[in-house]
Amino acid sequence: MASSYPQQLAEAIREFLPAHAFARVPVGRARRWRPQRLAWLALLSSWGEGATLAARWGMAAEVAKAVHPHWALGSSYSGFTAALGQGGFGLVAVVAARLRRGTAGAVDDPGRGGRGRVFAVDGTRIEAPRALAGERGLGRAGREKTGPQVFLTAFWHVASGLPWDFRVGPGTDSERRHAADMIAGLPPGSMLVADAGFAGYPLCRRLLTAGHSFLIRVGGNVTLLEGLGWHVDDRGGLVHLWPARHRRRPPLVLRRIVLRAAPGDRDGEAEEVHLLTDVLDPSRLEDADAEEMYKARWGEEVFFRTLKQTMQRRRLLSRTPATCLLEAAWTLLGLWLLALTASRRLAEAGADPRRLSPARARDVVRRAMRDGRPPRGRRPSLARELAACLKDDYVRRNPKAARNYPRKKQEKPPGPPKIRAATATEIQEAARFPPPKISHQWTA
Repeated sequence: MASSYPQQLAEAIREFLPAHAFARVPVGRARRWRPQRLAWLALLSSWGEGATLAARWGMAAEVAKAVHPHWALGSSYSGFTAALGQGGFGLVAVVAARLRRGTAGAVDDPGRGGRGRVFAVDGTRIEAPRALAGERGLGRAGREKTGPQVFLTAFWHVASGLPWDFRVGPGTDSERRHAADMIAGLPPGSMLVADAGFAGYPLCRRLLTAGHSFLIRVGGNVTLLEGLGWHVDDRGGLVHLWPARHRRRPPLVLRRIVLRAAPGDRDGEAEEVHLLTDVLDPSRLEDADAEEMYKARWGEEVFFRTLKQTMQRRRLLSRTPATCLLEAAWTLLGLWLLALTASRRLAEAGADPRRLSPARARDVVRRAMRDGRPPRGRRPSLARELAACLKDDYVRRNPKAARNYPRKKQEKPPGPPKIRAATATEIQEAARFPPPKISHQWTA
């Protein structure tokens, strides 16, 4: 057993990020800041506490020096950020790939069945400082256009509750574009579950072309066609997605699933949720399974709450657009590594990793970073402490006094899609395309 908390923190990092993982990462102009050192300091800083980034970095540097006293880290936080920025997102991609390898065990677990290949996708905006550079370089969008923002989109593995991939960009970025960019990294034959913001012909077609399935909510901004035929009998509830601007490509044959959500505050009426999927055979994806998958997507909203609230990243602290993007990326990587490590310790202790309390895991790691060595006569065990980071079992009787994340969305629900009969011209145009290839069929 390691003799100090810093050494055990180092072992936790090495478990998923061994030294050889950085062997092929180019070394920047600042020779002292080798890739491994940069990654360590960036991850430890994401776990650290303090009102400023320099304070968090100082806390991280003390831990790194305790483990590697020969590391020449310098005393300048600005030097660290300059070196981190030189490599851009190359180092981020290396670390993400290693953490994805650690998450892949849950995907390949035969005990999870097909559910191991279910992923949710969602996006969120994080506020950035109102500096002139940020205003120009990041922009602002969404419902709260209060200042510059960073847009984060993530693929989230439903069964494990861990990230799988992510992209960051300016607040004006597109979550659909982010999602399309991440499709290539999905395991073969995955199911992607998404809200109405991702419903669109290009993304759906790209998923199908890559051999994946999808379950996406659809709203009033989408028009579906009935009676198009196109080599299928669509009288059994099948519809076609074929927007006018995409008529050079064939229609998409889809199945529409209508769920009845719990009554909301809109006149006490139950809300209908309309889902689209490429799985045409109900025996391969029953409505009840589709409902369960779509509800499980809410877990990613909770993950974003953890990122903003638990990790205290509701507002970024970096002063330039480039460093804001890096701060958001390394914060997510730090949370990913923390959750992955703690989940592994819970599983080893025979506990359900899905009961992990990220807040308690954060507190354990921060205490270890502060204390260094435990009181005399006490042997530290970071693994044992992480294995105890479980959510409470109690049932709350009264609502929380304050609940900022996930926020209750104030905008109106997307409503039902527009469904109309195909025209004779559309039927004729569709006949020009060869029969659809419906060979990939998801099995839950």
